[in-house]
Amino acid sequence: MPERIGKYVIVNEVGRGSTGTVYLSHDPFFKRDVAIKVYNIVTDEDPERARIARKMFFNEARMVGMLQHPNILPIYDAGEEDGQYYVVMEHVQGARTLAAYCRPDNLLRVDDVVKIIYKCARALQYAHKRGVIHRDIKPSNIMLTRDNDVRIIDFGIALLRDADVSKIEGIAGSPSYMSPEQVESAEITPASDVYSLGAVMYELLTGFRPFRASTLSRLLNQIVYATPPPLHTLRDGIPDELEQVVMAVLAKAPLARINGAELAARLTRVYQQLRQEYAKVDNQEHFDQLRRLRFFHDFSGPEIWELLRASEWREYAGSDEIVREGELDDRFYVIAGGSVRVEMNGQVVGVLGDGDCFGESSYVGGVKRNSTIRAEEPVTVLSVSATLLEQVSTECQLRFNKVFLRSLIRRLQGSNGTRT
Repeated sequence: MPERIGKYVIVNEVGRGSTGTVYLSHDPFFKRDVAIKVYNIVTDEDPERARIARKMFFNEARMVGMLQHPNILPIYDAGEEDGQYYVVMEHVQGARTLAAYCRPDNLLRVDDVVKIIYKCARALQYAHKRGVIHRDIKPSNIMLTRDNDVRIIDFGIALLRDADVSKIEGIAGSPSYMSPEQVESAEITPASDVYSLGAVMYELLTGFRPFRASTLSRLLNQIVYATPPPLHTLRDGIPDELEQVVMAVLAKAPLARINGAELAARLTRVYQQLRQEYAKVDNQEHFDQLRRLRFFHDFSGPEIWELLRASEWREYAGSDEIVREGELDDRFYVIAGGSVRVEMNGQVVGVLGDGDCFGESSYVGGVKRNSTIRAEEPVTVLSVSATLLEQVSTECQLRFNKVFLRSLIRRLQGSNGTRT
C-alpha cells in the first residue's frame, strides 16, 4: 500500500475490484477524508487491457466531473503519478451498496425501496439531460449512506453523446441488468439506464433478478424475449400501481419505457399511498402499545388517539442520551418499551422502565433539567410537548394533567425527591 498518492496521505485500503483499488485517504488542503480509486493499468502485460483501463479512467474523471448532483458520488480531483492513474472522490463513512438488500431474507420495506429508486431516477434524469448514459446500473453501483441517502457510483463505462473518449469497446455492462438493446448491441439511449434501474428495483422488491438462467446465452435470450414473473407472485404486499411501474420500465422496446422524470413522478404517487397505509398500521400498533401501559389506564380510546396526534414516537439505541442535564425544553416522556437510567452529576441514581415517565421538571416549571436520561437498552418513548398538548381537547388535557401529577407524586415518594 502506498504511503501517499499525489498530495493525498493514504490511510488504508477499503476496497478492491477488477478495475482498481480504493483507498481511504486524507486531503491536507481541505482537511477532509476522501476516497482514492487507483486504476489497474499495467502497460507491459496486456496492451489492450491497459488501453481500455486508461479510457475508463479518463471517462470516469470527465463524466463525473461534469455532474453535480446530491445522489451522484462527486469526483474532486484526478491525476497520474508514476504511471498510476487515480481519481479522488467523496468518502462516505459507513456506506454499503444495495447488493446487501437483494436477498429474499434481507429485503427493505417497500416504501424504502420506492424512495431509493426515486432518488436514483432523479439522478439519472439529471445525467441524461447532460448527455451522460451510465450503462452499468446495478445494486453494487448504488451506495446507501448511514442516513439512507443514495449515491450512484462507477461511471467508468458511461457514454457521453458525440464524444470519442466514451467509446469503450469490449465492455457493455453487467449481464443480469443489461437492457435488451445492450444485449443486441443496438443503439444505447437513456432508456437503457431506466431499464437497468427497473431490474434493480425488481430485485430489491423480491430478492430475485427479473431473469435467471443456468448459462449466459440463455440469460441474454430471456432478457430479449421473455417476460419476468409478476412481482406479487414473489412477495406479498406489492401495490398494483408499483407493479405497473416496474413493468413499464422493463418494457422490451426503449420507446415503450417511461423516462427518469416520469418514473420519479409515478414513484412519488406510490410512495404517498404507501406512507398513508403504513401510518394507519403504525398508529394502530402505537395505540395498542400505549393502551397496555399503566400511565394510560385511565384514558379513554379517543383521548389516547388525541395524545398520539400531539406527540412524537421516538426510538433510541442502548447508551443513547435522551435528555441532558442542564437542558431547557418543555417535553415530557413516557417509556413505551425498554428501560432508561437516570444520571445526576455523572452518577446513576435510578432506572425507569415500561410505563414510567420522566422530564416532569421542565414540563411543569420551564426550568433546566436536573438529570440526564440515557437508554439502558433499545428503548421507545412517547415524547409529549406542552405546546402541542394545548391543542388537544380540554377533557384530554385535564386527564393528562391528573395522571401526570399522580405519577410525579409517586416518583417523589419513592425516590426521596429525585426529579428528572
